[in-house]
Amino acid sequence: MGGKIKNFEGLATTPARKFALGIAEAGLRAIDTEQSILSRLSLENDVLKIDHRPFDLKDFERVFIVGVGKCALEAGRALEKIFGERLTGGVILTVGAPSSFEIRNSKLEIRFGTHPFPTEANVDATSDIVRLLSSLTEKDFVMFVISGGGSTLLCQPQNMVCTEEGNLLKILFEKGATIQEINTIRKHLSLARGGHLAAYAYPATSVALIFSDVPGDNLEFVASGPTVKDVTTVDEARVVIKKYDLEKSTGLKIEPLETPKEDKYFEKIENVLFVSNTTALSAMKARAEAAGFKAEITTVTLKGEAREVGENIAGDVAELPDKTVRLYGGETTVTVERSGRGGRNQELVLGALNGITKGTLVLSFDSDGHDNQSGYAGALCDIITKEKAEKLNLRAEKFLKENDSAGFFEKVGDCIEMGDTGSNVSDLIIALKL
Repeated sequence: MGGKIKNFEGLATTPARKFALGIAEAGLRAIDTEQSILSRLSLENDVLKIDHRPFDLKDFERVFIVGVGKCALEAGRALEKIFGERLTGGVILTVGAPSSFEIRNSKLEIRFGTHPFPTEANVDATSDIVRLLSSLTEKDFVMFVISGGGSTLLCQPQNMVCTEEGNLLKILFEKGATIQEINTIRKHLSLARGGHLAAYAYPATSVALIFSDVPGDNLEFVASGPTVKDVTTVDEARVVIKKYDLEKSTGLKIEPLETPKEDKYFEKIENVLFVSNTTALSAMKARAEAAGFKAEITTVTLKGEAREVGENIAGDVAELPDKTVRLYGGETTVTVERSGRGGRNQELVLGALNGITKGTLVLSFDSDGHDNQSGYAGALCDIITKEKAEKLNLRAEKFLKENDSAGFFEKVGDCIEMGDTGSNVSDLIIALKL
């Protein structure tokens, strides 16, 4: 079976596993960036339609694309097909390195930055985007694509360098800060986040397609809201700095910057929530129901300590009637205490393992294909995993203590491999009982 899960066949050794992996693939297909754009956007007689909503481009002399984040390359490729000769140019800033996905003979400048921590490559590419947007007039139209990963990519720091920002970010990750807290800080550290791209683009007219990886889909926190008016304040950023003792931890004097607050910068931009985890979860629910299961989307804003969330999910699914599927979307946290390998999704599944019973299964993966920097998208566990761990004398508690969920699942063979999916809508979790 083809799809985005590279080791599908190796993992699908039972009907339950094959079914759960098929549900995951249904979710990934639903959020495929290129297909989403090609199926929902069109341009005819200089009228751009987004989900049948018209945007008349007749009065604009030039059309530009500016894409930022993990979905930007695939989105840029699709948008260039749609705009064709009407496209003047633009910049795509995404993660990774040049690959077969790169757009050939393109009017778009493709730039690659680093993630999850910024480098000078991010700063240089962001500067190019700022220069392009600052040159626009009221006769120009910009199609933005904003997606997860954009916060790190849009690095334009003041009062510190990118490596210092990266160190600050690492501390916030290790201390279990929420994405809202992290992006509140990010918005007030860079002159390219928190509404700044909208301000640079003014007085051009703009539409931003937003691919949300933030639970709850608050657009001002997706990629730290570069096209959305920021309602957070410098004082709120200072609260986060104090809460996590960041100045002492980093040795820096951190002075937050104000974000653009004038309404005029946001009067000529339309921000469209284009894809979110609800898109994926709805497709996953339909796939499960088509197979005769009772399916429920339990939450799209899952949060909490990953191992505890996994334990609770396993306990809940054990009490369900047979042929039931529970689906979850969101982003848990991992408080890092040791130097093992893994990520939120693998730690969640490892936390679920002790509560697994015969006929139950828990699968969790990051929709972008990368669970932290572990080399995997996530993991699954069922009674086979549990029995194999017992046979190998592997104790989940020990690996959890070491924050080494990847090490555990490598030994039992239940890591999920994807690589870059070109999508990013937070973590997706499947729990089922046959």
